[in-house]
Amino acid sequence: MRKKIVAGNWKMNLQPAEGAALVRELSAETQTLQQSGVTMIVCPPLIYTAWALSDWQREGSIEVGAQNCYYETSGAYTGEVSAAMLANLGVTYCIVGHSERRSLFGESDEVVRCKTEAVVAQGMTAIVCCGETLEEREEGQEKEVVARQLREALGGVSNEQMKQIVIAYEPVWAIGTGKTASTAQAQEMHAFIRTVLAELFGGETAQDISILYGGSCKPDNAAELFACEDVDGGLIGGASLNANDFLAIANSFQN
Repeated sequence: MRKKIVAGNWKMNLQPAEGAALVRELSAETQTLQQSGVTMIVCPPLIYTAWALSDWQREGSIEVGAQNCYYETSGAYTGEVSAAMLANLGVTYCIVGHSERRSLFGESDEVVRCKTEAVVAQGMTAIVCCGETLEEREEGQEKEVVARQLREALGGVSNEQMKQIVIAYEPVWAIGTGKTASTAQAQEMHAFIRTVLAELFGGETAQDISILYGGSCKPDNAAELFACEDVDGGLIGGASLNANDFLAIANSFQN
């Protein structure tokens, strides 16, 4: 059974007091969302994670996720935090292979695979990102790129572990470029992703995996996107920094 999910990726934004105030605003609505079957996830900057777990979850049914992790359990990796450390804190979700990690920090498909394996091995759910750049789409390579990213990222994951996987499709070409991905384009790629998942893990497993849209999802387009057959929610960036916008997106699912 696919979950309806809205995950807020705060990236490197908000000071602690601002983050706490935002979550208090969100918490007033989380019980209603939970009753309607919507899972809300907040992925704050890493240094906020410990007190997010201790304080924010008291405010309501908000899951706490991480924006990134390292795949080794421990060792001489200055500045890194392992999946094991996050899991021991009580983190339940971790974003893996975000387009900014790939483009700005040089994460390869192999690194994404290692991180995905580390996250699921620790009992967390990995939000595995995939998506093509503007150049790749203009060259007609979007499906080839996304299929490669999925096959690499999920290469070491079993069918049973796929219960701990959420896919997030990021049309990188539609983020901050002035170009817009249509609802039809989003649905086409989500359906293609489900086809790739079926090839890897079988149709039944593929139908149970939630696929989120991560391409500038906003209150004015969320309902149309979420009405698509293969769009199960959103990985939200900028709009997750505003309580009204994030709640409007979360309330955009059609019952």
